[in-house]
Amino acid sequence: MLRIPFEEIKQTLVTILEKYDFSPAKTKIIAETHTQSSCDGVYSHGLNRFPLFIEYVEKGLIDITAEPEKVASFGTMERWDGRMGPGVTNAHHCMERALELAKDHTLGAVALRNTNHWMRGGTYGWKAVNKGMIAICFTNTTPNMPPWGGKESRIGNNPFIIAIPRSRGHVVLDMSMSQFSFGKIHNYKLNNEQLPFPGGWDEQGNLTRDPKKILARERGLPIGYWKGSALSMVLDMLAALLSDGKSTREIGSKEYETGISQVFLCIDPAKFSDGNLKDQLLDNIIDYVHDVPPMNKGDHTYYPGERTLATRKEQLKNGIRVSEEIWETINQLKDQ
Repeated sequence: MLRIPFEEIKQTLVTILEKYDFSPAKTKIIAETHTQSSCDGVYSHGLNRFPLFIEYVEKGLIDITAEPEKVASFGTMERWDGRMGPGVTNAHHCMERALELAKDHTLGAVALRNTNHWMRGGTYGWKAVNKGMIAICFTNTTPNMPPWGGKESRIGNNPFIIAIPRSRGHVVLDMSMSQFSFGKIHNYKLNNEQLPFPGGWDEQGNLTRDPKKILARERGLPIGYWKGSALSMVLDMLAALLSDGKSTREIGSKEYETGISQVFLCIDPAKFSDGNLKDQLLDNIIDYVHDVPPMNKGDHTYYPGERTLATRKEQLKNGIRVSEEIWETINQLKDQ
């Protein structure tokens, strides 16, 4: 495992993106987003996923010149068409628009269709809280989990984000509907490690911790079993309905995961008359959760986003952990 400074990784990605003729604005956003995700410890949706993003560009699945287009407006909600452009830049644009709507109206929502993978969903939650806004975001995906009781994958692991600003450390929940995101499962496979808990089914229908067996059929385990299965379905319904875009069923009919649907919802807590009390409320909740006897000696409880902030601080100081294999692949992209 290597340790590489943030700016070195970012500049390497900039160099690669410039070779593919991305605009300077898109280049900056994409390079920063992938680097920041790895800096925060989400390697599966940071540097590790960058080669796959370039593969999609080379296959013509991503239109690097496309700009998102507003297609409808309903008061504090808007619909945008991503026109198959880069998922990261489309998502940043729509989150920014949702923030603007919330600033004007307390609440703002943007639904996006015909876009591509947004990489780490938490990116857009952190974007909101850094501007003092609450955010709720979600996306649908290709089918990669069986609905509870089924044998074949018909539902997506549909990432779901809730972000709440707080002066002593923002609260950012970033979770998929599968026990482990498929990027995380790929990470365990890359490191030749077993999952710490069962994460899906093998070809015989047995729950397994083996990432290779799960990836062979892409049959992930829903969080909370039947509850995660149901939540995946309603998130898919909302994303497709609000954006007038594609559902998981339609996305799964294609060879590659493209044309997905997403929702970005923002709330401005500064508009509330009691907004100045929010930090005290959040601190009380977090302190109550922290102050609990551990199940096992030495264990500690965390609020969502707490470990991310600690990882970010440590890796900005000491360099970002990077797989030697991934860094070799990245440099091959740079040098080819």
